[in-house]
Amino acid sequence: MKYTSIGGQALIEGVMMRGKEDIAIAVRKPDGNIEVKMEKGSPIEKWKIAKMPILRGVFNLVASMTVGIKALTYSAEFYAETDENYEQSKFEKFLYTKLGKRADDILMAISILTAFGFALVLFGIVPTFSVGLLKSVITNQILLSAIEGVVKIGVFIAYIVIISQMKDIRRVFQYHGAEHKTIHCFEHGEEVTVENARKYTTLHPRCGTSFVFLVLMISIILFTFIGWSNLIIRILTKIVLLPLVAGLSYEFIKIAGKSQAGWVKMIGAPGLWMQKLTTREPDDQQLEVAIAAFKSVLDRMGSDL
Repeated sequence: MKYTSIGGQALIEGVMMRGKEDIAIAVRKPDGNIEVKMEKGSPIEKWKIAKMPILRGVFNLVASMTVGIKALTYSAEFYAETDENYEQSKFEKFLYTKLGKRADDILMAISILTAFGFALVLFGIVPTFSVGLLKSVITNQILLSAIEGVVKIGVFIAYIVIISQMKDIRRVFQYHGAEHKTIHCFEHGEEVTVENARKYTTLHPRCGTSFVFLVLMISIILFTFIGWSNLIIRILTKIVLLPLVAGLSYEFIKIAGKSQAGWVKMIGAPGLWMQKLTTREPDDQQLEVAIAAFKSVLDRMGSDL
């Protein structure tokens, strides 16, 4: 096995691949051709503080969300142009009229905050308040935290299952599988082609799904030691500790991407199981898109993998 730092993200009819400095966004356009756009990574990742253990996980998460939403927006634009029913909202029109291109940054910030807020409510506030209703019946703090953990995982699985029923999301999950197959092919030392990539699994230890699931698991363990007497304080404390949880999860994902140790595989196994919900077998055309993005980044990196 040879390991690479290149990672990716599935888009709307496309795949984004990230190297240490460069990003390649490959999209299958409505006319059938593949468009590849090269960009530089987030400047956040170049800060010295962003390279420190634990802290780098927090900075990487922010950079990944920023780059990911930007790439997702770019891929969606190809299909918005061909959608006769698509029209900018009044708020978008107002921002572009007043700010021009700077409106992109405002919309990006709103998207990130909205995504973070949605995740906080769904996986943080809802489980805590729902389990908090049992305080009068269950007084054991560890048991309450365990139940909260089960609710969190249940909500996460239910959310993935529900959105996977959408046709467009199933297509994104196929591109997710194409991304993983392409990286596996390279890491196994084979020439990165459709024929070679096709045979590999759609599951990969260095995956966002595994990261999210690991965040849930670490938070369940860490938040067990936070009291249940005041639910508001419990939620605020959990928000304050989120950077620590994200940092620890990131460090493990980095280890999991390179290590074949038994304990690493055991801890990472639940995340791989979850990927069976967030990846699908891609077709050859989807593999072509993932390979185009991967090779574009690889060419820029040279031997610095």
